[in-house]
Formats: sequence, structure tokens, C-alpha cells
Amino acid sequence: MSPLYARHKRTTLAVATAVAAGALLSTGLTTTASAQTPAGSAAAKPLAAAPTTLSAAARTTLIQKAQAGAAGTAQRIGLGAKEKLVVKDVVKDVDGTVHTRYERTYAGLPVLGGDLVVHTAKSGKAEGVTRANKSTIKVASLKPQISAAKAEKQAVSAAKSLGSAKSAADGARKVIWAGSGKPVLAYETVVGGLQDDGTPNQLHVVTDAATGKKLFEYQGIENATGTGKSLYSGTVSLTTNLSGSTYQLYDTTRGGHKTYNLAHKTSGTGSLFTDADNVWGTGAASSSSTDQTAAVDAAYGAQETWDFYKSTFGRSGIKNNGVGAYSRVHYGNSYVNAFWDDSCFCMTYGDGSSNTHPLTSLDVAGHEMSHGVTSNTAGLNYSGESGGLNEATSDIFGTGVEFFANNSSDVGDYLIGEKIDINGDGTPLRYMDKPSKDGGSADSWSSTVGTKDVHYSSGVANHFFYLLAEGSGSKTINGVTYNSPTSNGSTVTGIGRAKALQIWYKALTTYMTSTTNYKAARTATLNAASALYGSTSTEYKTVAAAWSAVNVS
Repeated sequence: MSPLYARHKRTTLAVATAVAAGALLSTGLTTTASAQTPAGSAAAKPLAAAPTTLSAAARTTLIQKAQAGAAGTAQRIGLGAKEKLVVKDVVKDVDGTVHTRYERTYAGLPVLGGDLVVHTAKSGKAEGVTRANKSTIKVASLKPQISAAKAEKQAVSAAKSLGSAKSAADGARKVIWAGSGKPVLAYETVVGGLQDDGTPNQLHVVTDAATGKKLFEYQGIENATGTGKSLYSGTVSLTTNLSGSTYQLYDTTRGGHKTYNLAHKTSGTGSLFTDADNVWGTGAASSSSTDQTAAVDAAYGAQETWDFYKSTFGRSGIKNNGVGAYSRVHYGNSYVNAFWDDSCFCMTYGDGSSNTHPLTSLDVAGHEMSHGVTSNTAGLNYSGESGGLNEATSDIFGTGVEFFANNSSDVGDYLIGEKIDINGDGTPLRYMDKPSKDGGSADSWSSTVGTKDVHYSSGVANHFFYLLAEGSGSKTINGVTYNSPTSNGSTVTGIGRAKALQIWYKALTTYMTSTTNYKAARTATLNAASALYGSTSTEYKTVAAAWSAVNVS
């Protein structure tokens, strides 16, 4: 799961596997995870490699075309006879380059950690492959040596350690686990229910089907025009829908996003918010289960997040298919968290302490819904270094949403969750300029950073992004003073937030995979900077310098 913050410390917003080094295939395609030759050159036109906006029909056509040719692609990139490719997404750049993201199966079984991205020039020439795992997918036997029941029992035990009261798993399926080295036959078991703090549980446990050893586990829930009087963002405009004589908190212009009231329940969709005069909320906190103010902030956050992705990257919704998610507010009773859930394709907010501190601020909305973007692009495993990158991606884009909204009541900053005051002393959850200021996050990489909770291992990437955008040293931005150090004593001059966002988005959507760790993230962002601005550009050099400044080299 990926709620806003870690349960063991109610102040934070998730399983690292090594990313394979690159190798040159006999077909001439370059396999990448940490060794792809960066695309582009000094002569490349800036932003030629930026993603272009695709209509729903054009995107569908590209996906269908890629799927129709999947067998040939599998053969060209050297996959075995038992392996098949399933198209997950397609990104097309302005210069015509197409990046096709695939999931993989082996003998009909899903290959977890087998995802890859094939890069194809406009001419049709293959330019490279980015793989989550370079190992040949092959197992000695497809017959398990342990029963599914044993795998399920182990998963239930793991879920209980997180506070789940479930006594039975939701099911186990046979898979190939390729997330960490040599692929093996395994079971993936899911346990639902609720954790002891009320957060929905959706624990995925991967068990070796030969030995019964637990290989991996992660949570599947990620921490998620009328006039609206919001709690955090002042008076805002909201796109609503008039049905008969009643207004609905239903935005038909942004993929059909709806905002629902759970009325302190923890399951179901809830009831759609409606209003008679199209003026929503009071601007003040209320413990009432019918309060509209939290709904105003949630709807506004969804609206700004949609517009940020559309305006900044040409992305139409979380899945880039023009379909909006939905939001639920008033979840549980005094639930101090918020989360994104892929299974319902929805964003959920608790009301916080005493049901009067809803976690519906703008950067929280952008953070949680960005988990959905990560899930539908790189799919970064939610644990260890890849989990830290997953969390940092949400912090980065949540910050982007806040700056994009340009709201005078909640100005853009590099502080995470500063409005919701979970700590009770006015301090934010996290600091991007110096992550260790929260008492747990890492300022720079070390060999043990992957053992930290993902909300703390994210500090390395958050710090990298701040340095890339704003540079090191002391400065004041929108009234907030920052002082960002470097691990190597260097001075970094930032390239600006706009370019930094473009580089991170391109790296996420075209060069990162489920198992990307910090070393591979460095390669991915260098590839992205090279494709966008050229391999001898200031932007490329600053990406390298910023990673070195957080001890990733």
C-alpha cells in the first residue's frame, strides 16, 4: 500500500531488487537498465523527444498495432519460444519515436519483474530495449513443490503482522518471479481486509513454489463551474454537472471525475456529492459526515492534478486514456491518512484527528494520484530503493501540481504536506531540499538506504530533484527559505523546475521499470536528459552533477 505516510510514524506519505546491467543483443538492440547508450546528441533539438499528445483513438491504434506485432517483437529482442509480450502502454515523442511498454508471460504465466520498454524510431528502426531484468526467463519445472494453501497461509501471517484481521487469503496464482536475479516458479498471494489503523490492506506476497521461501511482498494500495470554499486553497472554481435542478460534484470535462462521500465508512463507493445552489463548502473544518468542504479540496486537487499532467506533459488522465479516476472523502473515523488504490482506480481521504483535519491538501492530492501514474507506467515495486523512487515520484509531481495551481492560499513549495499539520506543530511531512530534517529521511544514497521505509528512502530522489531544479545552497522561493547541502561538497546550479519535471517524467515513462534502483534511476534520467536536450547539454551535465551530489554515481 502507499498511503500518505508510514504507519509506524504518523508523519510520512513502497521492495528493492537489483536492476540488470545492459547487454548488447545479437539483434543489435541495446538492452538497458543501467547501461543503455543515451539517445540524442548535442545537435538534437530541445524537446523533440518530449511526449506528444495522442487522441484516445490514436493511442488505441498504436497499442493494437504493437500487440499485433508482439510476437515478432519478442523474437527480435531475443525472447524464448515460451515467452509472450502483452502491451501495457505506448508513448510517442514529438520526433516520432515510439516507446512501447510490455508485460511478459512465460508458458502462459505472468512474469513479475519481466516488464520492458522497446524504443523505436519514426523510421521503424529499433533503437533499444529497457528491461527490468536481463536474465533469460526459464524455469526447470512448472509443477509447484508446495501447495497453494501453504503460500496463502504464509501471506495471511505476513498480513497479520501489519494489523490485518483477515484469516484467509483472497487467492493465490502461479507466476514467474523475475524481480531479483534468476527467475523462479512462484505463487503470488493477495490478502485484503483492513490494517489496524483502518488503512485498506492489499498485501501481495510472492512465495517460491519449490521451497516455500518468501521472496517478496508489497502493498497494492498506494498511498491516493461551481464555487468551492475549501479548507486549504481558499475559494476555488469547480467544474460541476447540473442534473435536473441539482448540481453534482461531477467533472465531465476531465474524464468524468466524481467526488463521493463515504460518511465515515471504509468500503463501497459512497454517495455522489450534490448541491442545490452550486456553492460548495464553508471553508472551515467540520466533523460532520456530510461536510462538503473536504469534498471541495478533493475535487479541486483532482482538477489541478489532471490539468498539470495535461498541460505539462500532454498526458490525458492517470492512464493517459482520457478516463478520470474518482475521489472518496470522509473515509473511516478520525483516519489520519490518504491513499491511492489501483483496484478501484480511486483516491481516498481520511478526515484526520478528531475528523476535523482532512488530508485533502493540494500536494497530497497530486502525490497520491501520481501513484496511479507510476503504476500505469514504470510500475516501480513498492519497497526498498524502487519503492523510495515510487514515493519520490509522487512527491515530485505533487510538488509540480502545487506550483502549477499557482494558488495564493497554498503557494508552491518544496515541502510535502505542510498544510495538513499531521505533526501537530506546523511542520511538514518532508523536506525536499534537506530530507533529513524530518528525522528519518536520507539526504544521500548509502548501501543501507534500501532498508529504510520507502517514505524515508525517497529522500535521495527528492533531494536530487530539488538540486536539479533549484541548485544547492541557501535561497528563498515563494517566501520559504531553503538551504540544500551536497554530499560531496560540490556546488550545483539548478536548471529550473520545468526542465527537471520534463526529465523525471520522461525517465519514468520511457526508461524506468519495476525494478529500477537508484543507480538505474541515474541512467534513466541521463537518458531522458540526453533525449530531450542533448548529451553535451547543460541539462545533461546537471543531472549527472545532482546525482553525484546525493552520492549516486
